[in-house]
Amino acid sequence: MARLFAGIEAGGTKFVCAVGSNPQDMGEPVSFPTTQPSETIRRTKSFLREQEARAGKLSGIGIASFGPVDPKPGSETYGFITTTPKPGWANFDFVSAIRAHFDVPIGFDTDVNAAALGEWRWGAGQGLDTFLYLTIGTGIGGGGLFNGQLMHGLIHPEMGHMLLPHDFQRDPYPGRCPYHSDCFEGLACGPAIEERWGQKAITLPADHPAWELEAEYLALGLVNLITSISPQRVILGGGVMQQPQIFSLLRNKVQRLLNGYVQSPAILVGIDGYIVPPALGSRAGVLGAIALAENAFDTEKKK
Repeated sequence: MARLFAGIEAGGTKFVCAVGSNPQDMGEPVSFPTTQPSETIRRTKSFLREQEARAGKLSGIGIASFGPVDPKPGSETYGFITTTPKPGWANFDFVSAIRAHFDVPIGFDTDVNAAALGEWRWGAGQGLDTFLYLTIGTGIGGGGLFNGQLMHGLIHPEMGHMLLPHDFQRDPYPGRCPYHSDCFEGLACGPAIEERWGQKAITLPADHPAWELEAEYLALGLVNLITSISPQRVILGGGVMQQPQIFSLLRNKVQRLLNGYVQSPAILVGIDGYIVPPALGSRAGVLGAIALAENAFDTEKKK
């Protein structure tokens, strides 16, 4: 009998939950708004119980969470969302809240690391051992694999909080990050676009000056990451990247900013295949959470 895994993609705006073991057998995901922890966890638990009643007991659960989080097993705050500005969620013990209802192995990581894991297993990261996954949406987060391992360290990467050059004459917008004002996320996330231009990004026409400026900030961030980490590919997901014109603008600006310094054919002539959208599309995060669940199950089985 095939094992059944659950994936919880916990975003700052919405939760996405699904069960399965790969893209072909994953059931239809459900989503609901991220409200207060008690209500959101209750809805998550209800969905998972319904799936168990329909298909049998879960073998593992993966949690792909917005952050910052503590992903280090053995830490006193392992499984916590820590210093998030999301009201009600700071210092929330996410893993324990799920474990209170389900006695199965639980995998836990950032939403972007999980999406990278999903893309590595089934999508645009296949065959690579060092690549980046960034989501450009309500916030900006980054993760990926480095030498075949998900990126962890002191805590986990916080690529959205790099400090970028900010020309206040060209762009007087002060930034919206509550910690750093005009960091990468503070200047280039979806809500920053909306605040700067007075309307949601999705409503802006393709020739609006917002996209030239957005591509510039994205390129600045990527050049910092390309020169410091040397990824074999950069995968960009999230709502802002749904704009069809943004990838071509961004690729051109990355080439211009690098100015021939990184002598790799992937950038010099193959950049269309170097900076790419997720092959799994909007399912990358929840499929990555399912992959976390399977990893947790396999780790537990080896003990």
